[in-house]
Amino acid sequence: MVEALVIGAGPAGLMAAEELARAGRRVLVVEAKPSPARKFLMAGKSGLNVTKDQPPEAFLAAYDCPEKLRPILADFGPDAVKAFCRGLGQEVFTGSSGRVFPVVMKGSPLLRAWLARLAGLGVELRSRWRWTGFQGKALTFDTAEGPETLRPRVTVLALGGASWARLGADGAWVPWLAERAVDVTPWQPANMGFVVDWSPHMARHFGQAIKGAALMAGGLRERGEFVLSAKGVEGGGIYALSRVLRQGGALTIDLIPDLPQAEIAARLSRMKPGESTANRLRKLGLPPATVALVMEWGRGMDVAQAVKALPARLQGPRPLDEAISVAGGVAWSAVTGDLELKSLPGIFVAGEMLDWEAPTGGYLLTASWATGRWAGRAAARI
Repeated sequence: MVEALVIGAGPAGLMAAEELARAGRRVLVVEAKPSPARKFLMAGKSGLNVTKDQPPEAFLAAYDCPEKLRPILADFGPDAVKAFCRGLGQEVFTGSSGRVFPVVMKGSPLLRAWLARLAGLGVELRSRWRWTGFQGKALTFDTAEGPETLRPRVTVLALGGASWARLGADGAWVPWLAERAVDVTPWQPANMGFVVDWSPHMARHFGQAIKGAALMAGGLRERGEFVLSAKGVEGGGIYALSRVLRQGGALTIDLIPDLPQAEIAARLSRMKPGESTANRLRKLGLPPATVALVMEWGRGMDVAQAVKALPARLQGPRPLDEAISVAGGVAWSAVTGDLELKSLPGIFVAGEMLDWEAPTGGYLLTASWATGRWAGRAAARI
């Protein structure tokens, strides 16, 4: 009989496996994809942001369910993440924004070192094992060698959410848990782009970043950049406000946040009468893509007002599978304080399959690791 089973070889699952193995359990990790941690590696392609270096209360406030996560993140927060990375031979540094990265920037060296450490602890990893649900109290799988049935003593589910299905997180597990009286909050996209119905003249600016802006929605103000694309707008500045925007908040953009509107109006008044709006915007120092954006969304507005509070015309979020992460998942009411499913004793959940939401910036990965560690330690006590 399998003693401890972990389904899902992403950050949460591997962390749960490590805690179980350190407690002396024989651990089997099964993964549906041909290799582990695919979303983790994809996230690290442009620089693996492992956490955010800030005080505990400020860090916790980034999450939509801070009180549920408080003890879990107190147990494994930003300082613990940095120590974890260093323990795998990956030195980290903190950028000017407080975001923490490995010096090598990529995720693959950290993952290789981690998998080697897990193997040294006796953790067995089997790929191309796709969970297909329950058969009585057993768990069933489709594998490269044919159907398999396991009856582990304890199980940790770390199956991810329902975004980036090609990397393994497809949410296929929802009906199997629902059949066992596990309440699952419906999925919604998080950290996603938004649809814009652009006019044809914007096409030549697709792929361009709007930098140095301040974005405002729902009483929040976020300094950051975003990218214009054929589908709409995306990027860090948009993602930081995506929860508010998804809930219907209106987005306005300050394109010159370091100058007051009165100063911009004064500069405009000193320009030659009769100049085109586009020319006047260029003289304010705005690059071509930003000028085009003002012309797209600010036509008919006072120019100074348009530059300081440009109303974005968004048609709604991009689809769930294009989102970086999700809101929704296993409801907190369905789990104990140890993250054990109330209706399925001996089965724990961790990572993005739990109902929590956070912006990009290291929060997602930290909470995945932290919940995996919490669930793994609790499972080891059984």
